[in-house]
Amino acid sequence: MDWLKPAMDHFRLRPETERLGGEYDLNFRATDDDGPVILKVMRDGCDPALVGMQIGAINHARAMDPDLPLPAIIGAPFSFPDDAGAQRLGWAQRALPGRPFAEVVEPSLPLLHDLGAMAGRLSQALRGFDHPLLDRAQKWQLTEAGWIRDHLHVLSGARRALVEGILAAFDALRPTLDTLPRQAVHNDLNDWNILICQGIAAPSAVTGLIDFGDMTRAPVVTDLAILAAYAILDRDDPEAALAALVAGYHGTCPVGEGDLALLWPLIRMRLAVSVVNSTIEAAGRPDDPYVTISQAPAWRLLERGDLDPARILARLRLACGLPVVPEAPAILGWLDAMRGTFAPVITDDITRFPVGDLSVSGSLCPENPFALSPDEAAGLGRADTRWLGRYGEPRLIYTEPAFTGATKSATRRTVHLGVDLFAPAGTALHAPLDGRVVRAGVEDGAQGYGGMVVLRHDTQAGSLYTLWGHLAAGCARLKPGQRIAAGEAFAHVGDLPENGGWAPHLHLQLGFADDPDWDGVADPDARELQMARFPNPAALLNLPDAHLAFAPEPEADLLAYRNAHFARNLKLSYQKPVMFLRGWKHHLFDQWGRPYLDAYNNVPHVGHAHPRIRAVAADQLGRMNANTRYLHPAQRAFAEKLTSKMPEGLNVCFFVNSGSEANELALRLARAATGGHDIVTPDHGYHGNTTGCIDISAYKFAKPGMDGRKPWVHLVDVADDYRGRFRADDPTCAQRYAAQIDGALKEVTTRGGRLAGFICETFPSVGGQIIPPKGYLAGVYDRIRAAGGICIADEVQTGLGRLGDYYFAFEQQGVVPDIVVLGKPIGNGHPLAAVVTTAEIAARFAKGAEYFSTFGGSNLSCRIGREVLDIVDEEDLQGNAARTGARLLSGLRALLNRHEAIGEVRGMGLFTGVDLVEDRETRAPATRIADHAINRLREMRILIGREGPADNVLKIRPPLTIDAEGVDLICAALDTALSEVAR
Repeated sequence: MDWLKPAMDHFRLRPETERLGGEYDLNFRATDDDGPVILKVMRDGCDPALVGMQIGAINHARAMDPDLPLPAIIGAPFSFPDDAGAQRLGWAQRALPGRPFAEVVEPSLPLLHDLGAMAGRLSQALRGFDHPLLDRAQKWQLTEAGWIRDHLHVLSGARRALVEGILAAFDALRPTLDTLPRQAVHNDLNDWNILICQGIAAPSAVTGLIDFGDMTRAPVVTDLAILAAYAILDRDDPEAALAALVAGYHGTCPVGEGDLALLWPLIRMRLAVSVVNSTIEAAGRPDDPYVTISQAPAWRLLERGDLDPARILARLRLACGLPVVPEAPAILGWLDAMRGTFAPVITDDITRFPVGDLSVSGSLCPENPFALSPDEAAGLGRADTRWLGRYGEPRLIYTEPAFTGATKSATRRTVHLGVDLFAPAGTALHAPLDGRVVRAGVEDGAQGYGGMVVLRHDTQAGSLYTLWGHLAAGCARLKPGQRIAAGEAFAHVGDLPENGGWAPHLHLQLGFADDPDWDGVADPDARELQMARFPNPAALLNLPDAHLAFAPEPEADLLAYRNAHFARNLKLSYQKPVMFLRGWKHHLFDQWGRPYLDAYNNVPHVGHAHPRIRAVAADQLGRMNANTRYLHPAQRAFAEKLTSKMPEGLNVCFFVNSGSEANELALRLARAATGGHDIVTPDHGYHGNTTGCIDISAYKFAKPGMDGRKPWVHLVDVADDYRGRFRADDPTCAQRYAAQIDGALKEVTTRGGRLAGFICETFPSVGGQIIPPKGYLAGVYDRIRAAGGICIADEVQTGLGRLGDYYFAFEQQGVVPDIVVLGKPIGNGHPLAAVVTTAEIAARFAKGAEYFSTFGGSNLSCRIGREVLDIVDEEDLQGNAARTGARLLSGLRALLNRHEAIGEVRGMGLFTGVDLVEDRETRAPATRIADHAINRLREMRILIGREGPADNVLKIRPPLTIDAEGVDLICAALDTALSEVAR
């Protein structure tokens, strides 16, 4: 654009420019000697006073709060002609770092809190600023948003009706809005006028508040409403996002109770203005994407049917340190004062009832946390038909779609918001105080309320409400408005199926309003809000709150104890540690019942808490558990099953407790068989944490504070054909890596040693999830055996079907080891490992001292080990590893085409690595990005790890039960995490 040259010269800008978006004016990115600049060229006929207002406001706010991220003004405005001869006004400001908030993927709640705080500071900084144009009429002034009433013809059907309803709500609050004090406000803090730096070295931060062209004079709550309207678009939980934003704003610019009541209707009104305006503008500018850029997400938010205004207001009040309703403290105080005087709910003395435990940590019901069976629901409490269930208790018994999300890893409601009184069906229920029926009926469906009554109780402190659930169907005869006297029997405990399918009991819940949903169970992340809305009703039972309140395990205390009483080098996973109390297949659950997708732990090979493993363990522990000094058929059964999976000749078994013990034994076997001591092994390998295993594990002995390499240990390269010295594009890659054995054998001879053998993880895991090139191990084994050594395959990570197409990794390499080591997955969490070798090697070892492992090969261990192998076969878990592994690799390779940070995706079955790089040409390892990825996925409740010499390889290694839903979630989450650091 040649016509820009006068302005470029005036502001001493370099000639290169980049056109940016804008609704009316032209915006260009350029540079000067001090860095990036934004050149703003106003529309033809623009009032110079508009530019003066913006410059004045920015300078005023910067003076009041120098740390606000506002653009510095460069020079004075400059008038010049455009290519049509019209005079244009140009002005320049220093460009701020970051990208528009609209482009931020899944902004976190802390970021939204900080954004709210920054906006509150801006509101405070703009106080005292004045300019005549603040009072001009403009369409974006929220107090005058009623102008859209004359343009509703651009909408039709349900959408027009929706906006008409929003207008009606706006008209109702308008008198209150008109009484509020006014000041200068930004008036357009939308998601394109906020800049964010979203990095991996530091938390995401607000780095810019820009575009003051729509400033006006208005109540500050309108500015907060505009900010909120765009900040919560396309959030799964817009209420939580709004609460975080408002809490941050309130911390720097206090929001009054009256303003909070206006906020949600104003947010909806702003979005209504946005969709009406964009529809009008699109008709005249159909090729300009800027005018409709927020329309679709705005409609999605407006059309959501699950956003309750009363709940939202309660949440905002709580976020600002207020009670959920103004009268809540008085009502709770009255209940506490009256505790002990209420009429008994049942005639039995409930002070003698035991308090049960259905929590995540205290109950194994349901066995499958994703599917409570009808028998399990009906059987709750059958062992003792009279007992009490706790308030605020997280439970996994709520498994119907009404409680769960779209996927198994999604948020689910688990926290119980009432108290339970388990008693026989037909037990009469009495009102604890006078009340009136609000509604009564029968809710159909499994795990629902069944018979249900809501009562209103008017007290001197205010009105409170009680919900009575799981009643006999006869309760439906009660009529709204019907009076119920204190002590009057008005309902009965229901039986199957009229009570929702549960064991007979009363669910009693207390609220401050007749909630439209009366959710009896809360999302753990919303429990503070929901427990404030539905407080502990123990007082109505004349019991102390603490008697019926769940007391969570304080995770901070556990962490403090661990730091004080465990060694500091016993590391926890992730920057924010997580505590798990239950598992099922490829999911783990924290104490609040939040599900986490486990794509990291290979120990539960056939899935967490497999019922067959549990049954076998319980059965054998009920019989006996002894060691291998006694005969027992379980030892033979396990050995027969295990050796049936091995190549011919590998038929002698040793059963031990761990992979470390197994590798120690493998070294002894090799040394006994050869008379040698020297070991050849790949660099950065890992074989266990005993002294002997650390001596051969460069992953450990090469670390600071360790003893380093022993002279009898000889290292060769890991056969990594992506970042090793020989690459996949070399057809002789495998042979060249194998040929390094020659140098190692020469070292053995030079030092006067004698070779015992070669040991490696068949597919190196800590080395970076490496798949060696075909033919590599064949070349290695030939050389080792020619030198008289023994070949040991450490299959702890890769054995037992994990690779899908192969039961063992050595099969993929076309070799047969002399010794095979199997570790933790063979016991599915039970401490069990195995060594399998030839009769000849075992015979040589037997010439030495007696070998014995106290718990290795116990009756219990052998039965569990055999059961694991049977489950892999009978549940086709090897086949599942092949199918889901292929889907996972396909999804990850699709991400490789989207993200420059992915250098290579490699793997086989469910043994998968994603090698992250700073640069694809140099393949420099992206350690910081890997750290961000694993911790970001942990925030999304997906567990993966990282490995490799530079800790830059994402390790995805789930239980073999993982399904298509799980691998798709991994790919989607990783896409999000890498998108956050792409720029």
